[in-house]
This record gives sequence, C-alpha cells and structure tokens, in this order.
Amino acid sequence: MMKDLFSLEGRIALITGGSRGIGKMIAQGFLEQGAKVYITARKATACDQTAEELSKIGQCISLPHDVSSVAGCKALADDFLTHETSLDILVNNAGAAWGASFDEFPEAGWDKVMDLNVKALFFLTQHLHGALKNTASADHLSKVINIASIDGIRINPLETYSYQASKAAVIHLTRRMAARLINDNICVSGIAPGAFASEMNKAAKDHADAVSNMVPAKRIGRAEDMAGAAVFLASRAGDYVVGDTLAVDGGVAYSSSGIG
Repeated sequence: MMKDLFSLEGRIALITGGSRGIGKMIAQGFLEQGAKVYITARKATACDQTAEELSKIGQCISLPHDVSSVAGCKALADDFLTHETSLDILVNNAGAAWGASFDEFPEAGWDKVMDLNVKALFFLTQHLHGALKNTASADHLSKVINIASIDGIRINPLETYSYQASKAAVIHLTRRMAARLINDNICVSGIAPGAFASEMNKAAKDHADAVSNMVPAKRIGRAEDMAGAAVFLASRAGDYVVGDTLAVDGGVAYSSSGIG
C-alpha cells in the first residue's frame, strides 16, 4: 500500500504562477513523481523557458495566460481544455503583493492583490470544475491546492495590507470550497509557505542568513520542502486532508514564542 502512496503517475496537473519560485518548485516535484504538468504564467517567454527546462524531468507544457481577471481565468481554462478533457490536480499559486503606508495605500494596490490572490483562485477553479470532476471518484480524488501564506495566519511587520488580508481570505475560502467540492470527489486543501527564496520574498532570497535567524528551524525553506508538501497533498497520501491549510514555514506560524 505504501509503495505508491505518493505517486502521481498518470495524473495531470495545472499550476498557475508556475514559471518561477514556489510554483516552479511544485512543478518539479510533481514531474519527479510522474505527473504530466501544465504551467501557466503571465510572461510567455519565462513560462516557455521554464517548461523547456523542466521537460528534462518529465512532460511539462507551457500555457501562458494572465489570470488576474475572470476573463483571463476562462481563457486559460478554455486553452487547457483544448489539450485535455480532465484535470487531476489544480494548484492555484499565482499571486501578487503590494506595500505602502496606511495613509497612502492605494485602491489600485488593493484591487490588484485581491483580484489575483482571491478572485482568480475561485473563478479558475469554477471554470475547471467540470474537468476536475471528469475522472474523480471516491477512490481517485481530484485535488485543488490553494497557495496561501503564513501572513494569512499571523501578521508580519510590513505594511502589505491587501496581501495579508488576501491570504487570510484564501485560507477561509479553501475551507468553504472544500466543504462543497468534496461532494464531487474533489479534495481542496492549502499550503501556507513561510520564507522561501523567490521574487515574491526578496528578503529570503537576498538575506537568507538574517531571515534564518528568525525561523525556529534556523533556515529558510528549500525547494524539496515545498515540493514534498505539495506532493503529499496532491497524491493519495493526502486524500484525507480536506479543507486544511498546511503551514510550511519552519515553525514561524505555530512554533515561535515571539521572544528574542
């Protein structure tokens, strides 16, 4: 039974924001476990280059799209459905952040972050609902994995108001979506990353040693940490994890005393 518990052989995955950072880490992990992976990103060149690079591991296909609007979500879903009739794993990873002082925080920074981080996640899943149901059964659950952040669990010192609010919304939306979609044999769960080196987290990328000192595990996250968590949730191993959001953060959210 344990032999194939984490296998993704024969499964089809779609990862938004898959050209770099956490999305790329997850894509590589899925490929190494045997999945066929579609990645999407707003910048076509970067998406194509990452797909070409990851194709050395397994079958990785680039589908560049901007999913920051409902129309963009529908366009991606329609494009995907020209290639496949069903979808086993959807990873809603694309995201944005915005920082500004309280008195100067702009509406544009609020809307951009909320539209991509929360609204797009919901509507892309809605547009792919049929594909997720197509091969789903009680013995073969389809999976939706929403990428939140530990900033949705605890606040950080940065004035990233819409980002932190959006990630808290993702965690609660994951629970609400899970309650509905499990009826269709679609299991919805989430990951709340901590400090991983990426363009979204320049502090971890550029100042790893300093950030590591603030993490109970005394290091920033590695690609295999993120890939491992995602493979767990995407595979049969994670079938009984419904609606939960897993903090992958070296202990910051739940094991930090706040002292020192």
